[in-house]
Amino acid sequence: MVVLGNIKGGNNFIKKLLECIPFGAMVTMEGCTIILTIWAKTVITNGMSPFVFVVYTHALSSIFLLPFSFFYHRNDKTDEEPIFNLNFFLRIFLLGLTGITIPQNLAFLGLSYSSPIVVCAMGLTFPSLSFLLSILLRTTKVDWRSRSFQTKAGTGKQYPQVMKVASFYSTIGTLQSALLSALIFETDLNAWKLNLNSTELLLIVLTASFMGIIRSCVHLWCMRMKGPLYVPMFKPFGVVFATIFGTSLPASTLCYGSVIGTAIVGMGYFTVMWGQLNHEDEVSTNSNNTKQYDVESPPQEHNDVDDDDENYNVKTPLLKPQQNYVQ
Repeated sequence: MVVLGNIKGGNNFIKKLLECIPFGAMVTMEGCTIILTIWAKTVITNGMSPFVFVVYTHALSSIFLLPFSFFYHRNDKTDEEPIFNLNFFLRIFLLGLTGITIPQNLAFLGLSYSSPIVVCAMGLTFPSLSFLLSILLRTTKVDWRSRSFQTKAGTGKQYPQVMKVASFYSTIGTLQSALLSALIFETDLNAWKLNLNSTELLLIVLTASFMGIIRSCVHLWCMRMKGPLYVPMFKPFGVVFATIFGTSLPASTLCYGSVIGTAIVGMGYFTVMWGQLNHEDEVSTNSNNTKQYDVESPPQEHNDVDDDDENYNVKTPLLKPQQNYVQ
């Protein structure tokens, strides 16, 4: 009995240890992201164009991610093959535009004028902006179900192999960023030249491999284990790492106003996420209650044809029998 108790205790310890692995993985991903962001801040401050950095990073990331996505889904077998039609291409185009071209270029452009702490804090405002957008649009559900957020969900339903979708819209976003940067934002050809002996090339390679393969796989694994809302819950950890690393590295300085404002934004972020989790629980509870009610009390169907058949089965004479009167 003592041995069995020790075995059960060891199994419980292993289960608890396995539960901590997604938490540690997500915290590590946020820390690595902030380190690369601070390094990018240093490189951009030394003269590298933020638009060139975005193009080179995502171009190399697409080169890494495209063959890896086919290797990742090599054993996946779906009943229906994906259809590469105009609708699917428009979804990928919108994902590249809203996921890479606009946010990445604006984020690194803002990074060149501010600190990583401010950039992380601005990333926490997306749930609040979606909340305000749903109010302005007078939608019935105040959550992440607006048109902009439905694009990725609709693409996932049409093409469930998410790593391939990520590689496709990463490639499209890279092409969009390259065209806009070369034609509008960065027309100087000298800005596109990289110094092979500097840290620029090393930063681009590390950022591309980390964003394209490592972080994507970890996020996908954590979402499959813990649900889609588990990954966004760790975004405020980036602010903590940015504050710690920013004070120890020469890329940025610590401003108490930024720290206080970031703390307020982080509290609002967790409040919105808490409301989203409660809403999901209420929806799942209501759906389960509805299904249970349907199982316990199935609707009774009235079949007129069966009733008529039962009536016709009763043998009744059409004419009354004649009575013999004996006088």
